[in-house]
Parts: sequence; C-alpha cells; structure tokens
Amino acid sequence: MAVTDEAIEKIKDMIVRGELTPGSRLPPEKDLAERLGLSRNSMREAVKALEVIRVLDVRRGDGTYVTSLEPKLLLEAVSFVVDLHDDDSLLEIFAVRRVLESHATGLAAQRADDDDVARLDAEISGVATDTDIESLVEHDVRFHGAIARLAGNDYLASLLESLTSQTVRARVWRGLTQAGAVERTLDEHRAILDAIADHDIELATAIAQVHISGIERWLRQARDA
Repeated sequence: MAVTDEAIEKIKDMIVRGELTPGSRLPPEKDLAERLGLSRNSMREAVKALEVIRVLDVRRGDGTYVTSLEPKLLLEAVSFVVDLHDDDSLLEIFAVRRVLESHATGLAAQRADDDDVARLDAEISGVATDTDIESLVEHDVRFHGAIARLAGNDYLASLLESLTSQTVRARVWRGLTQAGAVERTLDEHRAILDAIADHDIELATAIAQVHISGIERWLRQARDA
C-alpha cells in the first residue's frame, strides 16, 4: 500500500471508530502525523485527497475539519465523473438508474401521503408541453428528486441525483425534445404519480422502469444513428 493510501486509511479508520466525528477538528498536521507514524508529506497528501471527495474541509488559517459526511455531499464526486462520460457510458448509467429509480418509486408509492401527492401533482401541472429545455430539466430534477426522497433513504436519493445530474439531463432532454417526446414524458410522469397516489407499488415500479427504458432506447438510437 502506498504511503498516502495508508494515511487515508488511517484517517478513515479514525472516523469510522468515532474518534473523529462530523464537524470535529483534526489535530495539527505535525501531531497527527506523529501519532499515526506517518510523514507530514504523506499526511498532507491524504488530507488533500479527502478534501476532494468532501470528507475533510480545509479552512485556511483555522484548521482541518471533518465535513457533515451527509450522503449528498459525499456523492458530489460521482456527479462530476458522470458528466464527463459519453453516450455509451450514459447507457450504462441509465441502466443503473432504471433499477434504483424503479425501486425508489415503489417505496414512494408505499410511503406517500396526500400532501406528498398534492406536491407532485402541482409540479407536473406547472409544466407546459411547449416548455423550454431549461425549465423542463428543472422540472425533471424536482419531480424525480421528490420521489426519491419519498423513498426514505438519503443514500438512495443522493445516488440517484448524482447519476443523473443536471448536465446529463440537459444532454438527454435536448434530444428528446427534438424527437417530440416532451408531452409523452409528462404523461409518463402523470402515470407514475397516479400509481403513487393509489399506493400501487407494483404498478409504480413498472411504470418507472418503462419511463427510464424509453430514455435508454432514445440514447441507443442516437448513438447508432
């Protein structure tokens, strides 16, 4: 194991064991390096790496702190990586999304109350079929994000958000809009909502799978064109 990797593992172990908790300040670099039996250089590189993935927060002139470690924060790096991929990789990403989002939609159908349904209804009703790309992407983010949060699992919701970032959605929606699929997609959103409102877990799951599969088919056609 490389020395920097060893330093990362030791800091991670301190967090896992509860010795360092969210929001806590790390000991001074010199003290921590001596305590863990590492060089200051390897410790410095480990801190930089953990800062990039949002585990640590280096505050110049103040010290280094453990972040909140919230799922949304820790998964930001996934979103960045996803944005860099081409259409072939997007197909794989959407295949993963289809599995996770259909499961989340089923959980939402089980858990949603009348207020949740009303909020989703208002979200769909506020979008016109001739809406512009930016507004459509914002709607899609809000709609699917709200459903994922209804599933009651912060990691699942954050992972789904990371897999289909706003940049990825914009790329997909531009193509779908050109293909005249906006109205159909909004209809599918309505069908998902109706199944959630009826607490029909199997139907909500199935419609969500079909909804994402339709996007996958368009991506595959665009790639092969």
